[in-house]
Amino acid sequence: MAIGDCNDSVQKVQETAAELYQLAALMLGDEGEAVSLVESTVADVDVDPCASEATAVDTARHHLVEAAVARMNDAEPGAFAAPAIAEAPAVCIEDDDLSAAGISAAQIADILKGAGSGDQLRNWLNQLSTAQRAIFVQRAVLGWNNDATAASLANGSGTKPAWSAAQVSETFRQALCSLANLLVHAEAEKVTA
Repeated sequence: MAIGDCNDSVQKVQETAAELYQLAALMLGDEGEAVSLVESTVADVDVDPCASEATAVDTARHHLVEAAVARMNDAEPGAFAAPAIAEAPAVCIEDDDLSAAGISAAQIADILKGAGSGDQLRNWLNQLSTAQRAIFVQRAVLGWNNDATAASLANGSGTKPAWSAAQVSETFRQALCSLANLLVHAEAEKVTA
C-alpha cells in the first residue's frame, strides 16, 4: 500500500470517529458519555474486512445509535414506551419532513458544524423528550426513514410493544413543530435586534 493510501485511510478513520462522536453527543447530550459510547462502539463492532468502507461506517452508526438508545433507556426507564397514536394528531406540521419545518438536511449539517447556531440546536435538543431527541437525530441528522428508526428504537430499548413507523412519524412531527417554533423565534429576535 502506498503512503498516500495509508494517509487517506487514516484520515477516513479520523473523519468516521469524529462523525460517530458528534452523533453520540447529539443522541446523549453529554460529551463524556459520547466518548465512552464511541470507544465501546469501536471495540464492539465486528466489521467484515471484505466489506466496503460505506458498509463498515453504516454498521458502526447502527451499533452506536442502538447503544445510545439503550443508555438513554437505562437512564430514563420507560422513555421509549411506544405512544398511543392519536386519532387526529394535533401537530402544527402536516408532513414528517424537515422541509415542513423550514429547514433542510444540509442546513442541519451546517448548523452542527457552526459553533453558535450548533449550540442553539443542542440546547433545543436538550428540551425534547428522550424519545423525540433520539428520533429527531435519526431522522434529521442521519436521514433514516420511519421504519429504520422504529427498528433501532426496538433493538436499543427492548421495549414492547415495539414502535411502529406511524408512531415514529408522529413523534418526529412533534419535534419538527418545536424546531419550527425555535426558528421563528430566532428570526424574530434577529429582526428586533
